[in-house]
Amino acid sequence: PDALDPDLTFDLIWSNPPIRIGKAALRDLLTRWLDRLTPAGTAVLVVQKHLGSDSLQTWLNEQGWATERLGSRMGYRLLAVQPRAGGATQ
Repeated sequence: PDALDPDLTFDLIWSNPPIRIGKAALRDLLTRWLDRLTPAGTAVLVVQKHLGSDSLQTWLNEQGWATERLGSRMGYRLLAVQPRAGGATQ
C-alpha cells in the first residue's frame, strides 16, 4: 500500500488476508486497506475458522469497522466489513 496514491479509495475489497503473517502485521495491513474504503464501501474477507476468524471479527468491531458474518462453510467464515464511522483514525 505504501506505493499507492494516498488518496486512492475503494468501493469494494475482496480478500483472503494472509493470516499467517502474524497478528501485528495483519492488523497493520488490514488497517491500511480498510481505511481506504469509501463511506459506502465494503470489504469481504474469507478467513479460516481455525485461524482466528472469530477473534479477527471481534478486533475489527472493536476498531470501529462494523463487521458481520455473512456465512460459514467448510471451515471458512465470510466477513463483511464496513468503513469506520467518521472515516480513518490513526
